[in-house]
Amino acid sequence: MQDEQALVRAMQGGDTAAFRRMVERFQHDVYYLALDLTGDHHDAEDLSQEVFVKAHRGIRNFWGGAKLSTWLYRITMNAYLDSKRRKAPVVVSLVASDGGGGDDLIDLVADETASGPEEAAAAARIDAHVRRALGALSDQERTVFVMRHYQDMPIKDIADGLDVAEGTVKSLLFRGVRKLRGELSFYREELGLEDTA
Repeated sequence: MQDEQALVRAMQGGDTAAFRRMVERFQHDVYYLALDLTGDHHDAEDLSQEVFVKAHRGIRNFWGGAKLSTWLYRITMNAYLDSKRRKAPVVVSLVASDGGGGDDLIDLVADETASGPEEAAAAARIDAHVRRALGALSDQERTVFVMRHYQDMPIKDIADGLDVAEGTVKSLLFRGVRKLRGELSFYREELGLEDTA
């Protein structure tokens, strides 16, 4: 933490080498968060660049009460939500799930793997259904869902990143999972699973 504080002070003093070190340290995390949010490599690259431009402009206003990673996640989430307001909806591709929260239907769909042509076609069909289902979520529900289930972030860090209460994050997660269960309920029926929602 002291190393991070020294880095922040150096950046706030205009040290460009310190800023480069910060980018090198966090560019991977920011890019993969952006990719999980946008579902598109090029959009993720654009969003990542925007995040670091905003970080460069705003570093003087950064205060030591938060971690740099949390601050960058907040910038990423806000930039993503801003981009959603500026253009047509972007659909997120489901790439992973942590298995928490009782969302067994989502885990079932996310865990499909392709080992041959037929399995690849089935996985592509499932992915299309999941992407369409994620489109039913509000921007905030999708953002919170991605942070929790794709990035495996703790509720507290998501709340800090979005500047909302932890209860709000839990509520958004609950609503998002419930909507996804509804959108993907035909998988439950196909496999003869009882609906516990």
